[in-house]
Amino acid sequence: MIAEILLVLGGLVLLVLGGDLLVKGAVNLALRLGITPLVVGLTVVAFGTSAPELLVSLSAALKGSSGIALGNVVGSNVANVLVILGATALISGIPTRGHDLRESWAMMMGASVLLIALAFTGTIGRIEGVLLLVALSLVLWRQLTTGKAEAADEVEGAELGATWPRIAIWLAAGLVALPIGANMLVAGATEIALAFGISDTVIGLTLVAIGTSLPELAASVASALRGRADMALGNVVGSNIFNILAILGITSIVAPLPVPPEMLRLDLWVMLASSALLMPFLFRGIAMGRAVGAVLLACYGTYAWVLL
Repeated sequence: MIAEILLVLGGLVLLVLGGDLLVKGAVNLALRLGITPLVVGLTVVAFGTSAPELLVSLSAALKGSSGIALGNVVGSNVANVLVILGATALISGIPTRGHDLRESWAMMMGASVLLIALAFTGTIGRIEGVLLLVALSLVLWRQLTTGKAEAADEVEGAELGATWPRIAIWLAAGLVALPIGANMLVAGATEIALAFGISDTVIGLTLVAIGTSLPELAASVASALRGRADMALGNVVGSNIFNILAILGITSIVAPLPVPPEMLRLDLWVMLASSALLMPFLFRGIAMGRAVGAVLLACYGTYAWVLL
């Protein structure tokens, strides 16, 4: 068991480092090539920050562990709202006035409902994957046509003046670390699930989902400590949309994903309900105070207890 735990921990370290290096390399490459900061933020950063989840889901699907592949996405979306926003709100509170995320929230809810509808077919296969990617293209088109321009140095991972050799090293290191880390995490998590006699779906929904959400959690807590807790809200909404439409879209085209029955009974509805919890805060401008953060974390604790 020690070997399996070390595999999981080593995989998480490589995923965090690899994802960070890939984002830095890709963002600075795009900016050097003259791509606008808005496009970089909505596409390159979005894909790069979701690379750990994508690589883990692809690795799991190709190894026949569809429970981990699906659980990783559904569990990450639940953890993003209940754990990441819960912890951020508990630290400093999250202001919502002045940040109009109502349309983005509607897109997140639409993506969640679409996933649930597709899940009831029994398998998310190539046709469903294409539908998810078509929906992703519509979301990106909408964001690109309505998004506000950013300064280059405001884009995550941007380092003005980065040299070509440094960019190449960042990209190469990220591209090497990510697949190795994903394979280590999936292998270790699968062995742990077998050892304890629990399904790979539960492992995907908990251990793997929390593990691949660690970069977002660290970034959100850091933002809160700098007095920019509001950034966490936009990051979580965007990440949840991307997890469903991009990660599951790409993964299901590569390897069809049978939907575990227990996911249809509980987990997909928990994902939808946790997303719906944000509605009064975003539409009424109610701040998410420390009490709200404590409730969100308690909700996740209850959900994890039910799973395990």
